[in-house]
Amino acid sequence: MTDEAPHAHDVITMGRVSVDIYPQQTGPLEDVTTFSKSVGGSATNVAIAAARHGADAAVITRTGDDPFGRYIARTLPEFGVANTFVETVDGLNTPVAFCEVFPPDDFPLYFYRAPKAPDLMITTKSLPLHEIERARVFWTTVTGLSEEPSRSAHRAALRARSEAELARGMYTVLDLDYRAMFWSNPAAATREVAVALEHATVAVGNREECEVAVGETDPVRAADALLERGVEVAIVKQGPKGVLAKTRDEAVEFRPHTIDVVNGLGSGDGFGGALVHGLLQGWSLDRTLAFANAAGAIVATRFECSTAMPTSDEIEQFLQENPVQPTKEDVDA
Repeated sequence: MTDEAPHAHDVITMGRVSVDIYPQQTGPLEDVTTFSKSVGGSATNVAIAAARHGADAAVITRTGDDPFGRYIARTLPEFGVANTFVETVDGLNTPVAFCEVFPPDDFPLYFYRAPKAPDLMITTKSLPLHEIERARVFWTTVTGLSEEPSRSAHRAALRARSEAELARGMYTVLDLDYRAMFWSNPAAATREVAVALEHATVAVGNREECEVAVGETDPVRAADALLERGVEVAIVKQGPKGVLAKTRDEAVEFRPHTIDVVNGLGSGDGFGGALVHGLLQGWSLDRTLAFANAAGAIVATRFECSTAMPTSDEIEQFLQENPVQPTKEDVDA
């Protein structure tokens, strides 16, 4: 019998999963007549989006032992995402999520995760720590810090990344994906984010999420505050005002693309998967941000989330047809 080395994935994400039940018409849910079903959940969608660009991707999550859970386990490999670290939790149902579609900027979400979502039952003991240590990109979200035992598991995974002495070209990403309904109050989230940021090399979130994380909504001040917490790259999404990224040496900002928005949900996850691709390719900050910005725009023109994630070729074509020049500046050391 031989001991095989743990597989080194390009990206492992950890956290939320659900089945999205999305309307095929705009307007109030009570008036909708048809729905579609797709895999959802931020961490899972980021893995799917990264796989669309050719990444060797896996997700660490939990489902119920039910038809929706079996659907997720079966569908992930069809997207190119390994389901090796997807386990079931007895007695809990796989979450479902509904949305309403009121373009261009109102997309209410309704999460059905009571009494508790299986993805919050990830335990420290169940973690594939060796694979987490070896992954080129490890992606977690703030939601996983909201409850035990998931909170301790996320802390352990982040510590493992720190202790692994990451090589050049390896990243630990904290998605500041703050959802108020998962927390008792914002202050609790702020405390947990402060601990997680000690282990992250990249942080990404919108202005409201940055306010919870570091008390700042101004994009530049928020990015600076994240850099002061120790991350190497801080990305602040500004919605209709574009996106800003900062390192200690440079700042890059892109205006948003002009598109006909169909459903803005999932844009952030498409952005995340494209960001992972740029990191894996070793691209410059401005090229990575341009690619991710375009990916988010493309997803917003489509109804669903996971099935809407674009390929690299689609993004490159979109950028050729919709060029946007960045605003760049050097940052004084």
